[in-house]
Amino acid sequence: MISSARRTLRSIPLAGPAGRLEAILNEGSPDAPFAALVSHPHPPSGGTMHNKVVYHAMKTMNAPEWSFEWPVLRFNFRGTGLSEGSYDGRNEAEDVSVALDWLKNEYHRPIVAVGFSFGAAMTLAACCTRCSSGEIRAVAALGLPIQSDHRSYDYPYLHNCTLPKLFLSGDRDRFAPGETLLAVTEAASQPRRTIFVKDADHFFTGRLEAMQRELATWLKELES
Repeated sequence: MISSARRTLRSIPLAGPAGRLEAILNEGSPDAPFAALVSHPHPPSGGTMHNKVVYHAMKTMNAPEWSFEWPVLRFNFRGTGLSEGSYDGRNEAEDVSVALDWLKNEYHRPIVAVGFSFGAAMTLAACCTRCSSGEIRAVAALGLPIQSDHRSYDYPYLHNCTLPKLFLSGDRDRFAPGETLLAVTEAASQPRRTIFVKDADHFFTGRLEAMQRELATWLKELES
């Protein structure tokens, strides 16, 4: 188990392509093998870095009771909270890249990137374009959307994305019915894993701890 460290919360201004991005860092153990990033859901639908799924994913990687104690960065996409700019719908992948660059320069260690819903789509887009760089250790897509009220999503770049990938969704997620999601994830390059949390909707309502357990089990394999 990683030795406990005094964790503090830091406000981090990120220089994004559309203006300054609001971000916060939960510091971790100085001996942590990885740094981590969590990206939030759809901004026009109320998604922010304080979303419950985002928060619980952060706690899994940062809080001592889960045994990781990694530093974890969260940020608000352009036009969300105090972040400058306006919502685009696709170029938010550039915001993820800015956050990844900050972690790389701050910690000089591999990064585990996690995204929820819209944040999962943008995180995959950002990470898969740099999968051969060695900067990213793995990527986890929580509640990856395939269809929504606003748009349909496709992920052709997953065919060539050789990063270790976790696809973790509820088995009652209306934005990604099981067979539809499997058609996408099974076409992705190895290594990959697809897990459905039983009786969970898109937001893992009432099933957040189950989501954390599945995420933690996968993360422990990355450390081994």
